[in-house]
Amino acid sequence: MLLDAILKKQPVAAVESQAVQVGPAVFIASPGEMFVDFGLDLKARSPFLFTFPVAYANGSVGCVPTEEALGKTGGGYETRLTSYSNLEPSAGRQRNDAGLALVARFTPGPVPEPPKAPPFGPARAASASSPGPTATCRRKFREQSPPAMDVL
Repeated sequence: MLLDAILKKQPVAAVESQAVQVGPAVFIASPGEMFVDFGLDLKARSPFLFTFPVAYANGSVGCVPTEEALGKTGGGYETRLTSYSNLEPSAGRQRNDAGLALVARFTPGPVPEPPKAPPFGPARAASASSPGPTATCRRKFREQSPPAMDVL
């Protein structure tokens, strides 16, 4: 009954999707709790190497299950129509298509290269006058360790 009253009052909800680019990364944001399949779909279809789906952005329209989850073989508490989850079955697909249409306007930036490691040189042998780092650490540890205590 409550759901019927909510749907009668507001049968259509306008939702906002966003795409934000930061160099080689893109964040595709929309309200709601999307099933993981939608995030995997965004990553697979995005031209960006680093694609991050963002949920609960600009409000919440509730849980957004896949069409399969709403079908005869689906189920679970997220797929029941409630006041928290009352979107049409294709809402998640529509959200992904809208987000990817926004992403299509962008050009992925270059992926930064990590700094090059210095070349390996020959190993330095510890000289007799300098005991080497391991021996120095052991000596300092022994010097800083508290004296042994007797336990009663």
